Amino acid sequence: MTETQTDKHPIGGLADTLAKPALLIGALLTALAFVLAFTVASPVVGAKVNGVELIGNEMIGNQILLSQKIFYFHMPVAVVSMVVLTGTAFFAIRFLMTRDALYDLKAKICTEIGLVFVICTMISGDLWTRFEWGVWWVWEPRLTTYLILTLMVIAYFILRTAVDEPERRATYASVFSLIMYVDVPISFFITRLIPSSVHPVIMRSDSGMSPDMLAPLMCSLFGFCLIAYGLYRFRARTELIALRVEAAKDTLDD
Repeated sequence: MTETQTDKHPIGGLADTLAKPALLIGALLTALAFVLAFTVASPVVGAKVNGVELIGNEMIGNQILLSQKIFYFHMPVAVVSMVVLTGTAFFAIRFLMTRDALYDLKAKICTEIGLVFVICTMISGDLWTRFEWGVWWVWEPRLTTYLILTLMVIAYFILRTAVDEPERRATYASVFSLIMYVDVPISFFITRLIPSSVHPVIMRSDSGMSPDMLAPLMCSLFGFCLIAYGLYRFRARTELIALRVEAAKDTLDD
């Protein structure tokens, strides 16, 4: 990558200046969400079964547990993971249009951050499922489609490792990331297409959520969004500085 290419993507500016405050505010909002979730929030609507239902080959009764509070963090990290992976798809398209390697770098960074939130989603979801319904896994539509997404995100990095030539690696990764992104809207809308007792539809005009439930949920959602933004800007800045140092060394060697 040449110094001219890196100059087209400047380091610093307002975007990087806001990264540190974004991380700080995001951490404060998520901490506030944690406090609100365990002090004032009502039980989550839909985070229970009606009567007794067969889930994962076990008969599970109606349980109202503190583990419901996981919802206030599970849903936001899932949403943020999809938003970040949307960034991956956007930069992949930009790379395929321009062949600018820095767009591939940005796509990779988005996927790295996306992987963090995907793993958080899977862990928090498994804990919620275990504590609420007594099983670690249920083969229902949302869980299955999100598991496929998780495996594809991991496969993205395996693909990048397997290809040595930079241009070809970036092209393969960009095409694969667009294929991977197809599963994002499927996973998001699957509960609307195939209703599930395990995953209620939360984002709708009448979610049934009271203000004391919305407050921690929105704090958590905006907090994780800011954290994701801050991580992206710090990671991008680090990579761009490293590329400029490498380009400067190549210039001196020539």
